[in-house]
Amino acid sequence: MRTDEWARAKEFRLDALRDPVAPIAFLETYEDAVQRPDSFWRERTEQSARSASVRQFVAELADGGWAGSVVALVERRGAADAFGGLGAHDQAHLVAVYVRPEHRGAGVLKELFDAATAWAWSLREPRVERVRLYVDERNGRARGAYRKLGFEATGETVPVDDEPSARELELAVSRPRE
Repeated sequence: MRTDEWARAKEFRLDALRDPVAPIAFLETYEDAVQRPDSFWRERTEQSARSASVRQFVAELADGGWAGSVVALVERRGAADAFGGLGAHDQAHLVAVYVRPEHRGAGVLKELFDAATAWAWSLREPRVERVRLYVDERNGRARGAYRKLGFEATGETVPVDDEPSARELELAVSRPRE
């Protein structure tokens, strides 16, 4: 993702939030996101393009359109993680995973995850031990796709904010042996 692509990033995110599974796939609603000013989208895109600890990967089509995207966030051992706990690992956390429906099943998710995990493994400081993500237990399609890519349940779960009886399941893949 490049800093000048904020308008495309905004459009892509809004499309993702209109997906039928968005309520169980994202922690944000379309109604909230569409109200955000352009300055929010510019800052968000700049952070992803320039940060050493956040990276957004985009699957770009030959015509310039975007087929999918994933964001990788570096989390440090002992620092607050995405859910407010203390990280037990130096790790990358994959979030905002989305592949447009017409490109699902065509290998786009694998390419995005390959790029994100390769980036995570390439970091020298911190030396990332694993890559993780959370998936709503009700999102069977996503769980199946992540398992095909080698992500396994760790046994860790967190409650879903708006549905206390539902759980987010942590899936992870460990750093390959060198």
